[in-house]
Amino acid sequence: MMINLKGRNFLTLLDYSPEEIRYLLDYATILKENKKHGRTFDLLKGKNIVLLFEKTSTRTRSAFEVAGYDEGAHVTFLSNSQFGKKESVEDTAKVLGRIYDGIEFRGNKQETVNILAEESGVPVWNGLTDEYHPTQALADLLTIQEHFGNLKHKKVAFVGDTRNNVANSLMIACAKLGIDYAGVGPEELSPDKKILEQAKKIATESGSEIIITSDIAKGVENADVIYTDIWVSMGEEDKIAERINLLLDYQVNQDLMDKTGKDTTIFLHCLPSFHDNKTTFAQMVEDKFGISEMEVTDEIFNSDQSLVFDQAENRLHTIKALICATLAEEPNRIFEKYEKTN
Repeated sequence: MMINLKGRNFLTLLDYSPEEIRYLLDYATILKENKKHGRTFDLLKGKNIVLLFEKTSTRTRSAFEVAGYDEGAHVTFLSNSQFGKKESVEDTAKVLGRIYDGIEFRGNKQETVNILAEESGVPVWNGLTDEYHPTQALADLLTIQEHFGNLKHKKVAFVGDTRNNVANSLMIACAKLGIDYAGVGPEELSPDKKILEQAKKIATESGSEIIITSDIAKGVENADVIYTDIWVSMGEEDKIAERINLLLDYQVNQDLMDKTGKDTTIFLHCLPSFHDNKTTFAQMVEDKFGISEMEVTDEIFNSDQSLVFDQAENRLHTIKALICATLAEEPNRIFEKYEKTN
């Protein structure tokens, strides 16, 4: 029996069962294969999608737009609107729900995307909030699954700021699917206690282990995946000196990768990354603090172990699967078509 996600919101992975997450990964795998061979099925023909962004974006916006266009949807990037300025989130949600079939939000408060979901009456997808980044976690899981062939008995170590939105969603995703997870970073940047407790409870049910530690060797030992993120999230640029002092020892470099004890460990990063001085921000950091590599060295970022660009591409395929599964009139038709074609 096919899983039916039609009409569902995607606000956090806490709302999705392990079976539903695996379904989205299978859906993404099929859609990725179809795109590779130039096959699309107009699953979203006649649908209209609106994208609301409070924060800048490369991968999220590109993925949502191309995902919609590939399957026949019309996509609006809504800029210069009254949203959150002269019009409340509630009123905006009600208006957009009358006009559009689905809403993507990328911004600050989780409360905002929750209100959009409550008031709009159409599927709402969380493209990033301060607390969660669930579409990123889907792409991460797909990348790991593609590389190793499965997700069973794997260990993911997130190194650095273990309380940021990417780490939160990755931790929940691992707990849901029975993947061991280690958050490796300074105690000052530990996860929110409520989110950590939720993840540990889920992990108990799935048979995986969740640990949070400042001990690098303990945290990364036997890891199949080393994952990191930039040390300062959007809106935190004034904290760069503080973060360098806290996180420099947690830089992902060859020494840290060697501590896994495996030569098969892969490196992941949600991007953008400050692995060299080729951006204006990185140049500023180098001029002021004397370091040109931050959360990861250029050596590791560009190594054969690094799958960061596969991971970035998978944002498209997993987001397309999410939109089609929650919005398409016949969301499971793609499985039937795929089986006949292959």
